[in-house]
Amino acid sequence: MEFCPTCGTMLQYELPHMGRPSRFFCPTCPYVCYIENKVKIKKKMHLDKKDLEPVITDDDMKNASQTDATCPKCGHGRAAYVQFQTRSADEPATIFYTCMNDTCRSTWRED
Repeated sequence: MEFCPTCGTMLQYELPHMGRPSRFFCPTCPYVCYIENKVKIKKKMHLDKKDLEPVITDDDMKNASQTDATCPKCGHGRAAYVQFQTRSADEPATIFYTCMNDTCRSTWRED
């Protein structure tokens, strides 16, 4: 939003018409601000993605408690688990499991 520097009223936008450039104008006073249609990009920046750190590391799961839970991927009957409160306090905790089968090591969660 742009405001008139003279009277403080919110400026209105007018589309270009018959060779006249687009502009902001004040509906209460004679203030007009023409808009230049050409935009120049001065500098291009390359954005780098940050490396994501896992919330639960393999060391956490190696030291975690174990339970009888069936892996949905390989069917192994033992898994390590960690509980986190991922939602509000009146909701139950989320349980993250890791399969204890050395060839599988898949992870899943139970809300």
